[in-house]
Amino acid sequence: MKLYVSPRAPSPRRVLMFLVEKGITGIDLVHIDLNAHEHKREAYLAKSPLAKVPALELDDGRVLTETRAICTYLEGLYPEPNLMGVDFDERAFIEMADRRVEHYLLASIANAIRHTHPGLAPLEQPQFPDFGHSQATKVREIAGWFDSVLARQPWMAGERFTIADITAFCAIEFARGLMKFKPGDEGLSALQAWRDRVAERPSARV
Repeated sequence: MKLYVSPRAPSPRRVLMFLVEKGITGIDLVHIDLNAHEHKREAYLAKSPLAKVPALELDDGRVLTETRAICTYLEGLYPEPNLMGVDFDERAFIEMADRRVEHYLLASIANAIRHTHPGLAPLEQPQFPDFGHSQATKVREIAGWFDSVLARQPWMAGERFTIADITAFCAIEFARGLMKFKPGDEGLSALQAWRDRVAERPSARV
């Protein structure tokens, strides 16, 4: 299998962390240079028609895109250690937590950065700075809600580390780098403590 990724982009990093957490090896990594617009070239569009990374090319030639779909496939191939739920009940609650992180935290962070950071201008045309700043406000609001969640439980989905923590960590690190957003500086002590615990895991180094 081949995994198409791009350095520093949060969605590919989610899959890379997933691989490390599960101890999966033997997948060839192919780096796509977004700044050089390699994701928009004909060869890559044939694999990922929406020009998105990551993409997982299977041995039979089929290609999976969308981060969570890729992780679902890998979880099926390598069930342990489990990161997405051992039965329908746990899977539903882990998916709920992961979707909340993806749609409300990561998406807002991505919109804020894409529309306000000058370094992203070549990839996001046109930029709408007012929209980006409004999204940055939403990031802080939803981060406050996640802080309250983590004040009651150790991990995003409950009592154990799951895919939801991977998604959230990649989101927070993306914001830390390009928005200069640090939960502790915002008074979000539970979110900061959670971030620091995840940062100690080997998967956080990818």
